[in-house]
Amino acid sequence: MSRLVLSLNDAVLADHNMKSERFSIGRLPGNDLRIEHPAISGHHALIVNILDDSFIEDLNSTNGTYVNGTVIKRHALQHGDLITLGFHQLRFIRDDADEERAPYVDTTVLPPDIAAAAVRAPLATPTERPTTGPAPAQLRILDGPSAGRTLILSKSLTTLGRPDLQVAAITRTQNRYYLSHIESTGKDQWPLVNDARIGPDATELEDQDIITVAGVKMSFYLD
Repeated sequence: MSRLVLSLNDAVLADHNMKSERFSIGRLPGNDLRIEHPAISGHHALIVNILDDSFIEDLNSTNGTYVNGTVIKRHALQHGDLITLGFHQLRFIRDDADEERAPYVDTTVLPPDIAAAAVRAPLATPTERPTTGPAPAQLRILDGPSAGRTLILSKSLTTLGRPDLQVAAITRTQNRYYLSHIESTGKDQWPLVNDARIGPDATELEDQDIITVAGVKMSFYLD
């Protein structure tokens, strides 16, 4: 389970367990976390919790949403991240932070309101995961600390990368796979397919394509 610890001027005000998939933050009534301060927008930010992953999205707030001092529009949260909204701070805590997690590749199924902003490809929802047909494709990591590892692309959407550098997604729709950019430090940091940088639309992957995300090369294989 994940928690948010709210503080103001280093004084802890509240500790919130995030049990629901969507956790809204803002000044107006109806938010899961209401912060009554003029620096906070009525609906300031939204945290989406899916399986073991949490994503924060700024809801076009007036004063912006910051994670670890950097303004964000959308960000994959990590244990210990410091979220700043106006004069308030929220510490993101994962209660299972001591459990071992993959050092580079992580997987999740994103809800459409987060994924659609970046993934412009046919997107299967969690209830539409293929159960029959060809075996899922695979990614083989070619370099870095996880070199040699193989990832089975069995989920509807698999996220790859490092949140502080570059995050991409591979969408599975039946037996087709699409690579899309989710977040990065700039357009010159978008993912590569066969050494060519992808654009804003999803790129369909072919057997034995070489993908580069956050500086790590991976081979894509169709069974």
